[in-house]
Amino acid sequence: MSNSVRFIEISESSDGQRLDNFLMKTLKGAPKSLVYRIIRKGEVRVNKGRAKPDTRIYIGDTVRVPPVKIDAKAEQEHKPGAGLSQLLKHSVIYESDELLIVNKPSGLAVHGGSGVNLGLIEALRANAKEHAYLELVHRLDRDTSGCVMVAKKRRMLKYLQDLLRSAGSVKKTYWALVEGQWSKRQTLVDAALLKREPRNGERFVEVNGREGKPSKTRFKLLESYRQCSLIEAMPLTGRTHQIRVHAKHAGHPLVGDDKYGTESFNKQMRHQGFKRLFLHAKSLKVPMADGSVLEVEAPLPDELSLALKRLA
Repeated sequence: MSNSVRFIEISESSDGQRLDNFLMKTLKGAPKSLVYRIIRKGEVRVNKGRAKPDTRIYIGDTVRVPPVKIDAKAEQEHKPGAGLSQLLKHSVIYESDELLIVNKPSGLAVHGGSGVNLGLIEALRANAKEHAYLELVHRLDRDTSGCVMVAKKRRMLKYLQDLLRSAGSVKKTYWALVEGQWSKRQTLVDAALLKREPRNGERFVEVNGREGKPSKTRFKLLESYRQCSLIEAMPLTGRTHQIRVHAKHAGHPLVGDDKYGTESFNKQMRHQGFKRLFLHAKSLKVPMADGSVLEVEAPLPDELSLALKRLA
């Protein structure tokens, strides 16, 4: 609990950060609802003026942070346990002064919200030095494992996000196990995708040529098994659930996909050891500002590689 008003001068570690993200780090354990409420009521000020959650703060700005009461239990819930902290420590596959790349485990959301108290970014921030700058560059679905980029400097965040907006600049490669026999001739799925969010909040994506956004994924057959195929997927655009929906559109839903997959086949595959969505962000190839090319690879998690060996 903070008992008095604080005036915090923004340093380089928080330069360019969103106000809500800055407060989530400063008020450790504070629920998002509290953070948004004190911003909305004008209790948080930036350079003596009212601000919005998405207001960017920069070096030299002064942020007024009001006294808030944070439940000790809630504060504890926003701290990663020793097991998760250790797992993430061993999941780092690249680190420099400006960039961190983590092999995200399946089942961990990239950020908290929607009933999730703790995500990857919150866990990384909790284990970092106070006011360290850490921002997600892009996202992965909760059940997808593999490469996630986290910027440690504002300029790196902007550089990488600008790259990602330029289709094909950052080469992302995924591995997926799909139902059925994938044809070697099936190398590209070009199908517009539309995201829908029904009233129950369970969002889903569908192929919709009339209203959807242009979406392309390149595919390559890696290995054929009796009932399924291991494929490589390279999304040329960055739509929600793109690989999963494009694979289904091609007639080969992903193994373990409880939203777009085949329930009976998934049940059959669970008995063979496939107990999660088989989608893994295997590698990244990123052109850097200095002219070099950064290439990283996240090894396939044991639960997937061991199950694959049993198919062979």
